[in-house]
Amino acid sequence: MERRRLGESDLEVSVFGLGTMTFGAESDEETSHAILDRYVEAGGSFIETADVYSRGSSEETIGSWLKKRGTSDGLVVATKARFAMSDDPADRGAGRAHLERALDASLGRLGLDAIDLYQMHAWDPATPIEETLETLNDFVEMGKVRHIGVSNYLAWQLERAALVADWEDWAPVVSLQPQYNLLAREVELDLIPLCLDRGIGTLPWSPLGGGWLTGKYRRDEMPTGSTRLGEDPNRGVEAYDRRNTERTWQVLDAVQAVADAHSVSMAQVALNWLRERPTVASVLLGCRTVEQLEDNLSALDWRLADAEMHALNEASAPGLPGYPHGFLEELAGMDVWMSLQTGPIHSA
Repeated sequence: MERRRLGESDLEVSVFGLGTMTFGAESDEETSHAILDRYVEAGGSFIETADVYSRGSSEETIGSWLKKRGTSDGLVVATKARFAMSDDPADRGAGRAHLERALDASLGRLGLDAIDLYQMHAWDPATPIEETLETLNDFVEMGKVRHIGVSNYLAWQLERAALVADWEDWAPVVSLQPQYNLLAREVELDLIPLCLDRGIGTLPWSPLGGGWLTGKYRRDEMPTGSTRLGEDPNRGVEAYDRRNTERTWQVLDAVQAVADAHSVSMAQVALNWLRERPTVASVLLGCRTVEQLEDNLSALDWRLADAEMHALNEASAPGLPGYPHGFLEELAGMDVWMSLQTGPIHSA
């Protein structure tokens, strides 16, 4: 499997990473271990989790697999902290006290001496970013963390974090983990250009748009059965209504056309589009079964032609954005998408 440099760090990750939010929840330990075995067998090296996933169960499942494997050599293990791990109001956030407890707990569950990539799961408005970054830098200096990243940050938050780290000569922010897929391209307006400018690698989550880009949902048919929206009727109605737009069906038709041309699944098309986007270091696969993983991995066997990338870009174009982007594009003659015409950066 192709390896890519993560931003401007010395860390290399496989182009498909394994997101493990389902471990300990939708996937039991036996299934999770089988998914990990198959992923590594296929050449995958990047395993990504968070302490909040099933409140530690995902990390424990990875830890038991690593113990059985006998080593973490050749793997890059990432986890995140920030959200509540209990009902205790103090057991959350990006302050020093919580992060010190959270990191030690994650290391214990994973059975590791150090985390390769330790990420803030979201901005914490109750904690000065200086406190968060100084704490993370201390973790790096102690050898408990090798690199730091962030997830779900706004562009101004990411820029401020990067500036503070630069100013204080602390460990740099090397990665951003955002939601990014053919149906959710909003990050291209500010976050992706910022990552291009800063040399920050991106690790997209939800590359299949919560299952929409697999073709499992149909126009004007409420989801039912063994789908994430079908299994939760209340959430399903709201989520379906939010995505049930003409643009969504336009994107899905374009994805289906490419899939038919290659005799592959729609999921493979969506994954191949995303791995070609600028700054993307590793696309995080979220699989509940080995069968789903197998299909996702098959995307490695082929690539999209330039004309197919163009067709998917056109079909999924979000349209003229609001102010200030739309104003600048319409009245100031600025192409707000111009910075995205380059290929992926830092490929190894």
